[in-house]
Amino acid sequence: MDNFPNSDGKLVMTCTPLRISFAGGGTDIDEFYLREYGAVLSTAINKYVYVTVKQHGHLFQEQYRLNYAETENVNTLDEIKNDIARECLRLVPVDPPIYISTVGDVPAASGLGSSSSFAVGLLKALHALRGERVSPAQLAQEAVHVEVNILKHPIGKQDQYAAAYGGFNMIRFMTDGSVNLEQHSSMTTNIGEIFSHAQIFWTGITRDSGSVLTEQKQRTNENLNSLVALRDQAEDLNRLIRNGIEIKELGGIMNEGWRLKRDLASKITNSDIDAWYDKVISAGAYGGKLCGAGGGGFLLFLTPPDKRKAVSAALSHLEELKIDFEPQGARVLTA
Repeated sequence: MDNFPNSDGKLVMTCTPLRISFAGGGTDIDEFYLREYGAVLSTAINKYVYVTVKQHGHLFQEQYRLNYAETENVNTLDEIKNDIARECLRLVPVDPPIYISTVGDVPAASGLGSSSSFAVGLLKALHALRGERVSPAQLAQEAVHVEVNILKHPIGKQDQYAAAYGGFNMIRFMTDGSVNLEQHSSMTTNIGEIFSHAQIFWTGITRDSGSVLTEQKQRTNENLNSLVALRDQAEDLNRLIRNGIEIKELGGIMNEGWRLKRDLASKITNSDIDAWYDKVISAGAYGGKLCGAGGGGFLLFLTPPDKRKAVSAALSHLEELKIDFEPQGARVLTA
């Protein structure tokens, strides 16, 4: 629960979940959803991005110190190279000197939405430092504004909502630009069963999603029918999950979705990824997909319990990541 015991707000740390999606990826990009509404079925997972924002000591010389994969010591906002940090500070200003640091549970550019989780977590921390409570909807909207409207990153907006809200959600992106989020309760759906069948493997490949998504955006007209099919898969899965879908059926639909998605852009997959995927299906997995925009990151599969060891053995050269459901979105750990 959020609490701000220090009235002067000297230090705030936030924890923001990453996400995996099951269907509809790519339909959250404006080139598509402004013509045909988009829909993504996704869930937050128990892997996180942590952001610390601290009022920097006056004995330090710089006005802004940032620690992430790089270290920045600068005196003006314009000098900050980390574009998300810079524009979040413009949107939710706090008086310098300021120290910002971030660390994640998985590598960046891995297809689990870490950039947007950082944006959401930083915005939450900045608001908390100002003594402000903000809703998940506001956090998601602000993160979209920073990443898509201001920075013009060629991304969609599913990740920001997954990070801000947490939980298992059907997220619809309407043609008027609004977003409708339908939350699944773990008490009424078989979320636990889905996670008990989930296996996720790190390919070791980090990639720039921008190049993949830029090509995908440019090919929207060419891919329109496939994108509509991916959107409709998300809707079908949403209905089925509410009615108690069989995991085998879910895996089969994910497999069909991957076959559609892999053709949306030339760099979504490669020969290694295709070979790994085929090996896992041959080992007994029901189906799966590559997380995120493509080109690398994590491979996600749904596997029957008696085939898990065979699937792990098929990808023994890749690191397997244990994941579980995360019901909460971005939250303050200390303030």
